[in-house]
Amino acid sequence: MSRIREHNRELIIQAASEIFADQGYAATKIIEIANRAGLPKPNVYYYFKSKENLYRSVIESVIDPLLQAAQPFYEDDDPATVLEQYIIAKIKVSQQHPHASKVFASEIMHGAPHLPEDIAEKMMEQTIQSSNKIQSWVDRGLMDRVDPHHLLFTIWAATQTYADFDWQISRVTGKDNLSQQDYDTAAQQLTQLILKGCGVQTSKAAKAG
Repeated sequence: MSRIREHNRELIIQAASEIFADQGYAATKIIEIANRAGLPKPNVYYYFKSKENLYRSVIESVIDPLLQAAQPFYEDDDPATVLEQYIIAKIKVSQQHPHASKVFASEIMHGAPHLPEDIAEKMMEQTIQSSNKIQSWVDRGLMDRVDPHHLLFTIWAATQTYADFDWQISRVTGKDNLSQQDYDTAAQQLTQLILKGCGVQTSKAAKAG
């Protein structure tokens, strides 16, 4: 794909993310997205063919990094390391994809009427894998007896707050935009709460003991 083509696609996806987040799928018009992107309306159809395809691309723009965020569950067996890396990655998704995250959250809250089945299946498979890994740590005494699903729900809610509830965060902090230090602090504090609250040990420490 040429640089110009890729650049235009990114412009359109970013503009679509912002407008879908503000107005929802049904109320959004392609001409509004084209105007926000600074491109002719035919260009949007040239790259995406339809509003439905563009919406899917917006969803995929946040789903891909969300799925990638869970890679530590596949690559390491130390609960402290995995959970810390997962939380950091999830915070980063909210920081870097705030509008697409809102679109995704709204889609889920409305019963996922436009979420493609293949994407839903990928997410379910990832959740099953992550839950099984957490359960294995519980069974091996590497953390307290917590429910894996509810632990994941807690992490999802806490990390996605930084995208989905930005108005509230801005209101409370008095900042229009959070700094990198704010996001780092959020990740560190949530990691501390999760690890201590779940009685997490490192697998290395358990083996040494």
